[in-house]
Amino acid sequence: MISISKLLCDLDAEGDGLRYDAADDSEKPQITEEKQQRPVVVWNATRRCNLYCSHCYAGAETEAATGEFTTAEAKSFLDQLADFGAPVILFSGGEPLVRDDLVELVSYAADRGLRPVLSSNGTLITRETAAALRDAGLQYAGISVDGLPERNDRFRGEEGAFDAAVRGIEHCLEVGLKTGLRYTITEANAPDLEGVVDLLVEKGLDRFCFYHLDYGGRGAEIVDADLSPQAKREAIEQVADLTLAYHDRGEEIETLLVGNYADAAFLVEYARETFGEAKARAVYEHLERNGGDPTGERIADVDYQGNVHPTQFWQGYSLGNVRDRPFGEIWDDELNPLLEALRNREEHLRGKCADCQYQSVCRGGSRLRALAETGDLFAPDPQCYLHEDEVRGEGGPVVGGAAD
Repeated sequence: MISISKLLCDLDAEGDGLRYDAADDSEKPQITEEKQQRPVVVWNATRRCNLYCSHCYAGAETEAATGEFTTAEAKSFLDQLADFGAPVILFSGGEPLVRDDLVELVSYAADRGLRPVLSSNGTLITRETAAALRDAGLQYAGISVDGLPERNDRFRGEEGAFDAAVRGIEHCLEVGLKTGLRYTITEANAPDLEGVVDLLVEKGLDRFCFYHLDYGGRGAEIVDADLSPQAKREAIEQVADLTLAYHDRGEEIETLLVGNYADAAFLVEYARETFGEAKARAVYEHLERNGGDPTGERIADVDYQGNVHPTQFWQGYSLGNVRDRPFGEIWDDELNPLLEALRNREEHLRGKCADCQYQSVCRGGSRLRALAETGDLFAPDPQCYLHEDEVRGEGGPVVGGAAD
């Protein structure tokens, strides 16, 4: 995740230590006091969902799937994560709220010292459910709204999904559960971007997660609906502009970008143009500490059957199964060829990524998109939208690079 609000507005957040090793500079209580050493783990607690979204990376279905963890197996898995030292467990799906033991599992995770957070479509969150999750120790609920009513409902395959999600947001806020809005952009819903941001301000939310489309699950079936690189650049510029505008009005919204580390390089260029070289350098230094695309290193995924993946979007490749051996052994397996390649990707990147001045803050972006589009794990990310002069450092001083 890349925090526009931190980089451009110096807005403190609870993830400053986790992402930027900047806990000492933040006034907010921190998730961790130093940059994470273990991955945040996304757990697809179920494959079942009450909706059928066109971009679902997990390929969720409305019917139950075989092989899901029992409550006892789920607790054993959470024990593995706690023993390994994972800082955060993200309950995802499918829709995790279709599990009738979710509150029990959130409580168990919290008791084991994990930070439990939730990714939900929001439509099943009643006020009572929100209160139960809060009391169980849930620290955050991210609720997906992918456009205003008509576009969101088309995206999610059900009329009324928008209104139900908004009610879920309201129920979370009513009981004091920290809540944010998640939005994945495509050509189909790009016109609603500003309206979605306005919605979260209207509802009193203070966290906005902007997701790029990654090419996994059903997302791989709608690649043609992804924005062009230029349109993507314009969308990120719009998000940056909106973040600054709301900040100037006193709205302290934590704005996060997810899924395309060309955004990191762009924000350095944006900071230089908007604020000058000193600010650009400060932004670059934060992003360099962040470390670029985290796939296979600072993010992990475990699906509903226990298969471990390098990221939640990369469901087509299993590193191993936690029913067979502990998560920590799988994640630390130095003999796994994909993990080895991802963790040493700088040695293998090709094309413009190999010589890009922003390699240390991007690390080649999405290897999954590169693989899906070209068949080459180390080809350039097809959704890199940087201009050629930015890649080579001809548009201005190279911040932290060869010019230093």
